[in-house]
Amino acid sequence: QVQLVESGGGSVQPGGSLRLSCAASGFPFTGYNIGWFRQASGKEREGVAGISTGGASTYYADSVKGRFTISRDNAKNTLYLQMNSLQPEDTATYYCARARQPARRWTLRGAPAPRDFTDWGQGTQVTVSS
Repeated sequence: QVQLVESGGGSVQPGGSLRLSCAASGFPFTGYNIGWFRQASGKEREGVAGISTGGASTYYADSVKGRFTISRDNAKNTLYLQMNSLQPEDTATYYCARARQPARRWTLRGAPAPRDFTDWGQGTQVTVSS
Protein backbone atom coordinates (compact mmCIF):
# COMPACT_ATOMS: atom_id res chain seq x y z
CA GLN A 1 0.00 0.00 0.00
CA VAL A 2 1.47 3.29 -1.12
CA GLN A 3 1.59 5.94 1.60
CA LEU A 4 2.91 9.46 1.62
CA VAL A 5 2.65 11.31 4.93
CA GLU A 6 3.44 15.00 5.18
CA SER A 7 4.44 16.81 8.36
CA GLY A 8 6.08 20.02 9.51
CA GLY A 9 3.44 22.58 8.68
CA GLY A 10 2.45 25.36 11.02
CA SER A 11 1.88 29.06 11.45
CA VAL A 12 4.71 31.55 10.92
CA GLN A 13 5.12 35.25 10.44
CA PRO A 14 6.13 36.72 7.08
CA GLY A 15 9.83 36.19 6.53
CA GLY A 16 9.85 33.04 8.60
CA SER A 17 10.90 29.51 7.69
CA LEU A 18 9.47 26.03 7.85
CA ARG A 19 10.74 22.60 6.83
CA LEU A 20 8.23 20.12 5.55
CA SER A 21 8.83 16.37 5.47
CA CYS A 22 7.15 13.61 3.50
CA ALA A 23 7.64 10.01 4.62
CA ALA A 24 7.05 7.51 1.82
CA SER A 25 6.35 3.80 1.93
CA GLY A 26 4.85 1.01 -0.15
CA PHE A 27 6.75 1.64 -3.37
CA PRO A 28 10.39 1.77 -4.54
CA PHE A 29 11.14 5.35 -3.51
CA THR A 30 14.39 5.59 -5.42
CA GLY A 31 12.66 4.77 -8.67
CA TYR A 32 10.30 7.73 -8.75
CA ASN A 33 10.44 11.46 -9.25
CA ILE A 34 8.66 13.12 -6.34
CA GLY A 35 7.01 16.51 -6.01
CA TRP A 36 5.62 19.06 -3.60
CA PHE A 37 2.33 20.75 -4.38
CA ARG A 38 0.08 23.22 -2.65
CA GLN A 39 -3.53 24.24 -2.73
CA ALA A 40 -4.77 27.50 -1.31
CA SER A 41 -8.38 27.95 -0.33
CA GLY A 42 -10.51 28.44 -3.44
CA LYS A 43 -7.64 27.80 -5.83
CA GLU A 44 -6.46 24.89 -7.90
CA ARG A 45 -3.63 22.67 -6.77
CA GLU A 46 -0.28 23.82 -8.15
CA GLY A 47 3.17 22.32 -8.40
CA VAL A 48 5.76 23.88 -6.12
CA ALA A 49 8.91 21.80 -6.60
CA GLY A 50 10.01 18.49 -8.06
CA ILE A 51 13.08 16.34 -7.69
CA SER A 52 14.61 13.52 -9.71
CA THR A 53 15.28 10.07 -8.31
CA GLY A 54 18.82 10.75 -7.19
CA GLY A 55 18.24 14.35 -6.25
CA ALA A 56 20.56 15.78 -8.88
CA SER A 57 17.79 17.60 -10.75
CA THR A 58 15.37 19.95 -9.05
CA TYR A 59 12.69 22.19 -10.50
CA TYR A 60 10.66 24.99 -8.97
CA ALA A 61 7.65 27.11 -9.67
CA ASP A 62 8.68 30.68 -10.43
CA SER A 63 6.84 31.89 -7.34
CA VAL A 64 9.14 29.98 -4.98
CA LYS A 65 12.50 30.02 -6.78
CA GLY A 66 15.29 31.22 -4.53
CA ARG A 67 13.17 30.75 -1.39
CA PHE A 68 12.27 27.04 -1.33
CA THR A 69 14.60 24.05 -1.58
CA ILE A 70 13.49 20.51 -2.28
CA SER A 71 15.64 17.57 -1.26
CA ARG A 72 15.31 13.85 -0.64
CA ASP A 73 17.00 11.26 1.55
CA ASN A 74 16.69 7.98 -0.30
CA ALA A 75 18.11 6.04 2.65
CA LYS A 76 15.17 7.25 4.75
CA ASN A 77 12.52 7.28 1.98
CA THR A 78 11.84 10.88 2.88
CA LEU A 79 11.27 14.05 0.90
CA TYR A 80 11.85 17.54 2.28
CA LEU A 81 10.89 21.10 1.45
CA GLN A 82 12.84 23.88 3.13
CA MET A 83 10.80 27.06 2.90
CA ASN A 84 12.46 30.38 3.67
CA SER A 85 11.27 33.98 3.39
CA LEU A 86 7.69 32.84 3.63
CA GLN A 87 5.01 35.25 2.51
CA PRO A 88 1.24 35.35 3.10
CA GLU A 89 0.70 34.12 -0.47
CA ASP A 90 2.47 30.89 0.48
CA THR A 91 -0.44 30.04 2.78
CA ALA A 92 -1.88 26.73 1.60
CA THR A 93 -2.15 23.04 2.28
CA TYR A 94 1.04 21.39 1.07
CA TYR A 95 1.07 17.90 -0.40
CA CYS A 96 3.67 15.47 -1.63
CA ALA A 97 3.05 12.97 -4.39
CA ARG A 98 4.96 10.58 -6.59
CA ALA A 99 5.03 10.56 -10.37
CA ARG A 100 2.48 8.30 -12.07
CA GLN A 101 5.24 6.58 -13.99
CA PRO A 102 8.58 5.35 -12.67
CA ALA A 103 11.57 7.45 -13.66
CA ARG A 104 12.71 4.91 -16.24
CA ARG A 105 9.52 5.69 -18.21
CA TRP A 106 8.99 9.40 -17.49
CA THR A 107 11.44 12.25 -17.04
CA LEU A 108 10.75 15.27 -14.86
CA ARG A 109 11.67 18.32 -16.93
CA GLY A 110 10.20 21.25 -15.01
CA ALA A 111 8.02 22.31 -12.15
CA PRO A 112 5.68 19.38 -11.48
CA ALA A 113 2.18 19.35 -12.91
CA PRO A 114 -0.46 17.72 -10.68
CA ARG A 115 -1.83 15.65 -13.58
CA ASP A 116 1.47 13.77 -13.78
CA PHE A 117 1.48 12.73 -10.11
CA THR A 118 -0.52 10.39 -7.91
CA ASP A 119 -0.80 8.90 -4.42
CA TRP A 120 -1.29 12.19 -2.65
CA GLY A 121 -0.65 12.51 1.06
CA GLN A 122 -3.19 14.03 3.44
CA GLY A 123 -1.46 17.40 3.36
CA THR A 124 0.02 19.71 5.96
CA GLN A 125 -1.23 23.25 6.52
CA VAL A 126 1.11 26.21 6.21
CA THR A 127 -0.19 29.59 7.34
CA VAL A 128 1.85 32.76 6.94
CA SER A 129 0.38 35.72 8.76
CA SER A 130 1.41 38.61 10.94
